Amino acid sequence: MLTFDFSGKAAVVTGAGGGMGQAIARAMLKAGGMVAMLDLKPEPEGYGQFGERAIYARGDLTDESFVRSTIDDAARRFGRLDYLANVAGVLWFGRDKSALEMDLAVWDQVFAINLKSMVHTARAAVPHMRASGGGAMVHFSTIQCLRGDPLPQDAYSASKAAVGALSRSLAMQLAAENIRSNAIYPGPTQTPMQARWDTPEKVASVGSHIPMGRVGRPEEIANAALFLLSDGASYITGIDLIVDGGMLLK
Repeated sequence: MLTFDFSGKAAVVTGAGGGMGQAIARAMLKAGGMVAMLDLKPEPEGYGQFGERAIYARGDLTDESFVRSTIDDAARRFGRLDYLANVAGVLWFGRDKSALEMDLAVWDQVFAINLKSMVHTARAAVPHMRASGGGAMVHFSTIQCLRGDPLPQDAYSASKAAVGALSRSLAMQLAAENIRSNAIYPGPTQTPMQARWDTPEKVASVGSHIPMGRVGRPEEIANAALFLLSDGASYITGIDLIVDGGMLLK
């Protein structure tokens, strides 16, 4: 089992109300870190055990004033800010489909949540990282944006492709200030976003198409994120890390 030590360090994690974001926030807290969590969903059980090291703020990440005020308050309460994990996102089956036919109001909403929210968080977090002498960010994309799909979710894929471009641009802009930026591209992972896999048989069917023979666990994606945030990745910036059990090999 991987172990990390984030004692005395502070992070912002979006999407911490479930799935990969929750796994990252919990792992960071268990490793001694201080974590401010932002999500539209209600606070899950369990964060209270970490006392003042855990802040949960429920709100809309497309609201720049909410994002900025929450991150500023967290940096003030923690006395610093070192990390940002941009995990929140939406995949709207049924509404998000081919760009040739979908409602473009839905397109704009998906981009606002999946991409513009990351601009809000980065703009709010970077000044505090500078004050702390450096920091690191991870931004969540998806392997879906690296290939086509006969059942497309074009707004999702396009917005997630842009996440990688944003991450690399931030990496170049901020490298001289000791602030790193990397992107993670998860493959099929058992999270609430994939509620359609509602039986063991469906999960096994999806896993059968992956070279490793199974879907991923949120904790496995969290391990990749914590590594990229940690000092163990101190010379890594501007990369796109695929964590997919070999899915793209096929």
